[in-house]
Amino acid sequence: MIQNCATLLTGHSMKPTTPSLFDQQNTIAEPQHIHPKQADLLLYPHFLAPAQADHYLNQLLDDTPWQQDEIRVFGKTHKIPRLQHFQGDAGIRYQYSDLILNSQPWHPQVNAIKALIYELTNYRFNSVLLNQYRHGNDKMGWHSDDEPELGPNPVIASVTLGTARKFVLKHKYDTDIAKVELVLPHGSLLIMQGTTQHFWQHAVPASRRIFTPRINLTFRSVIN
Repeated sequence: MIQNCATLLTGHSMKPTTPSLFDQQNTIAEPQHIHPKQADLLLYPHFLAPAQADHYLNQLLDDTPWQQDEIRVFGKTHKIPRLQHFQGDAGIRYQYSDLILNSQPWHPQVNAIKALIYELTNYRFNSVLLNQYRHGNDKMGWHSDDEPELGPNPVIASVTLGTARKFVLKHKYDTDIAKVELVLPHGSLLIMQGTTQHFWQHAVPASRRIFTPRINLTFRSVIN
């Protein structure tokens, strides 16, 4: 059995707009609290106003030096099925699947999003991994953000821009616990905190019905 915990994105414009600075904070409702066993999730479906989310989406699609990195899985090298870019404070280094990412300077728009997250949640982050899912064939496999450099009980703040995609979580050890399935809308913010990364994995599965891009920004604090 799969739990459905979020609303679908409907009819957002992808044309460039100039949002006011910043009127979206008045529209943010209380978060949806999602508490399966040994997980703690907060979902803000309307973290960004539509015009502001459109603005960030178009800016980051155009300005980000996207690259398709390679990782080694079971001794074989594969191109990851998406584009990515790692930004953060100077000297930050992040590693997963034998891939080492060195932080590039903050994009002003990404820095602005980070500031809005702090204003809402009081969480500070020193880096962000941007992923671009160009179409439905791009995906993210099952994993946890539990690398040692993230420290104990890491907090991950995930912002979605663009096409809504399924985000699925499953418990690492107890198959009797139902999966959690979210559909993260344009301009939403998902906070994963507490013991979530210790006990749960998450993924963005492929979908043949999707032909438009999604950018996901996962803010984190790396301890180097």
